[in-house]
Amino acid sequence: MKRLVPTAEMTLGPFFPREFAAGANDPAVHAQGETIEISGRVVQADGRALDNVVLEIWQADAEGRFDNPAFFGWGRAATDSTGVYVFKTIKPGASQGRAPHINFLILYSGLMRQLQTVMYFDDSPDPVRQSLKEGGARLVAKKEGANRYRFDIRLRGEGETPFFDD
Repeated sequence: MKRLVPTAEMTLGPFFPREFAAGANDPAVHAQGETIEISGRVVQADGRALDNVVLEIWQADAEGRFDNPAFFGWGRAATDSTGVYVFKTIKPGASQGRAPHINFLILYSGLMRQLQTVMYFDDSPDPVRQSLKEGGARLVAKKEGANRYRFDIRLRGEGETPFFDD
């Protein structure tokens, strides 16, 4: 029999079971293109890691198309107890008028709304990133080796990741 874990009384849901994200973080299953790994750490204002944050990604295929029937372009992962998440996907191409990027949606118990942000691979010109203070430098992933990128997310405080309205 599965034991249920109580949730905090004053915390706004939703509350996500770990199984919610399992197996849904590999948009590269039927896609053509360069396979990459994106990992990062999600932290709160004081730098402490957040466990069980659900992250969803949406992206174009390697040719910059969002309408490829052979490529879902979507994935979901949850952070572990150290705040780390990992996605395996393909590197997206540039869609019309945009630099290659991956859209992120962040869901967490206690947040009053979904958070949306964008990850870029370099500082190529992009109208969304360039409209931000400091040119959106915090939205550029760090290359950590062959086919590996790191994109850390800070929910609040000094060095906060820029988030966008719906």
